[in-house]
Amino acid sequence: MVEVVVTGISLVSALGQNLADSWQQLLAGKSGIKICQPFPELDPRPLGLIDKQPAQVRLLTQQLVASALEDAGLVYPLPNCGVVIGSSRSHQAVWEEMAKNRWTKGKAQEVKEMLNSNAQFLENWLDTLPHMNAIAATRQIGATGIVLAPMAACATAIWAIAQAAYLIKSGQCQQVMTGATEAAITPLTLTGFHKMGALAKTGAYPFDLRREGLVLGEGGAILILESAASAKQRQAKVYGKILGFGLTTDAYHANTPEPKSQSAIAAIKQCLQRSHLTPKDIDYIHAHGTATQINDQVESQLIQSLFSQQVAVSSTKGATGHTLGASGALGVAFSLMALQQQILPLCVGLQQPEFDLNLVREARESKVERVLCFSFGFGGQNAVIALGK
Repeated sequence: MVEVVVTGISLVSALGQNLADSWQQLLAGKSGIKICQPFPELDPRPLGLIDKQPAQVRLLTQQLVASALEDAGLVYPLPNCGVVIGSSRSHQAVWEEMAKNRWTKGKAQEVKEMLNSNAQFLENWLDTLPHMNAIAATRQIGATGIVLAPMAACATAIWAIAQAAYLIKSGQCQQVMTGATEAAITPLTLTGFHKMGALAKTGAYPFDLRREGLVLGEGGAILILESAASAKQRQAKVYGKILGFGLTTDAYHANTPEPKSQSAIAAIKQCLQRSHLTPKDIDYIHAHGTATQINDQVESQLIQSLFSQQVAVSSTKGATGHTLGASGALGVAFSLMALQQQILPLCVGLQQPEFDLNLVREARESKVERVLCFSFGFGGQNAVIALGK
């Protein structure tokens, strides 16, 4: 059986510009969430911005790809490296800006300008299609093989990592660059979540009695996956193993999880079975933990129904904000650090737990051998991945 290992990680979040800084800030209980007003037409609200202004997904992806290669000790070109990089919003910010410009300018002026610079317009437009973020990464590393660009709402990143792991397990690739990036702090995204009543007013407090809703964040994480044989051959450092995954869909509602979590439970059982594990084998669960009323309640019930009260649970979204499609990649990266350093990351923002779970209140040393990461996206898209030391 082909083993899949992680040999490189890059991460950028509101907590820090790299994995090491973000991890140390997380262990210290810090949060990158601040009250901001990046768009004057919208009210100030808590956001997980990387910098003072919203990020651009193109530049964010470039930075993460370069850092992941460096961390893995790889040098491009890498023609045989697969690429599976997802994003739930991709270049949406650019499209919003294009739409805004269209309505600001007169129709005649817009057409005249477009005709005068038709080639540049067309090229820029094509580069902003949803899958072009993954294509840009393949160009950056000189990859000429398999490229995939999954979009599955908040489950995107774990879908991507699962697909990448399958490419290696099935022998199609020896190395795959995978993960997700998100620059979703845009007027449309903020307004949409606000209209749904899902946004917090002061901060993100997963599993807390006083939780108000989610806080939008931006960032991403890119992982280098390899077959164990490939990693051994080039004497690469190894963060941990990808043991298995489970992917299901509720087919229930556009933005509400199925109340009995039947499909989410099926995804967890599928993941455990593929990983040759039982619920008792799991030491830590990196929960989806968005800090919305319904998500935290349903997820807590799900964990209580399958796992013992001893399993440690935390969500890192109180520190980074909810990075939507990239959130699972951040969760996997932080979980791999937990496995490597034998430290459980705390649930930042948690003061008064509402649920009877073994929630991590302070970062602590602990024996961590096997971890599950959950991502439950809108549309009932459930993604679960198992990681091993």
